[in-house]
Amino acid sequence: MLFDRKCKITYICHGATIYSEEFRYSDAEHYPPLNEAGYEEIDKICEFLKLRGVKNDKIYTSPALRTVQSAELIAKLYKKDYEIIEDLHPKSCGVWNGLTFDQIEEKTHSAVEDSFLNPDKKLYGEKESWSEFITRVGSVIDKVVADNIENRIIIVTHPEVIQAAICNAIGLPHAMVGRVYIRTGSATQISYYENWASLKYSGYVPV
Repeated sequence: MLFDRKCKITYICHGATIYSEEFRYSDAEHYPPLNEAGYEEIDKICEFLKLRGVKNDKIYTSPALRTVQSAELIAKLYKKDYEIIEDLHPKSCGVWNGLTFDQIEEKTHSAVEDSFLNPDKKLYGEKESWSEFITRVGSVIDKVVADNIENRIIIVTHPEVIQAAICNAIGLPHAMVGRVYIRTGSATQISYYENWASLKYSGYVPV
C-alpha cells in the first residue's frame, strides 16, 4: 500500500570535533575524535531522543572514530549494541583534506561551488564524484531499509552522508546537495515507503 511504511530512520550527525569547529575538510576515519563540545552536543541529542520518545529497534554507525564515539553514547541510552556499516564512510576530500574552507577559497577561487555544480565530475583529486557518493549512500540505505522492514532505526553518521540520504529520499538533483545544511549534533528523520520517502525533519539541533 502507498502509505504502508517500510522503515523509519533517524539520522544523527556526529558531535563536534576540532576540525568541524574550524570548518576544516577531512575524510580521515581515525582522527579527529569528538571534543568537549561534541560530547555536549550528543548529550543533548540523547536527551532529545528520550524526551521525544524516539523508538528504536537497531542502531547503526559509520566506521569513523567520531561517529562511533557518538553512537556509543546513544547505544548506552537505549541499552543496545550498535553495528558499524563500513560503506557509510565520508566522501573523499582529495587535495582539500585537512584544509579549511577559507584556505581552499584562497588557493582556488570558487572551487567548492564548482564541485557542487559539477556533481558528475571528479575534481581536485577526489576518489569519487558527488554523484558517485550520493549513489553509494543510496545503495547502502536501500539495503538497510530492506533489512529493517517495519523497524525504527538510528544511523549515526557524517553531515555529507545525511545530505546524500536527503537527496535520495526526496529526489533532489545532485547539484543541489550543497544547499542541504547539516550541523554536527543534529537529528534528521526520514520515513521510507514502498516507492517513495518522506522527510519529517532535517538538521534539528536541540537547545
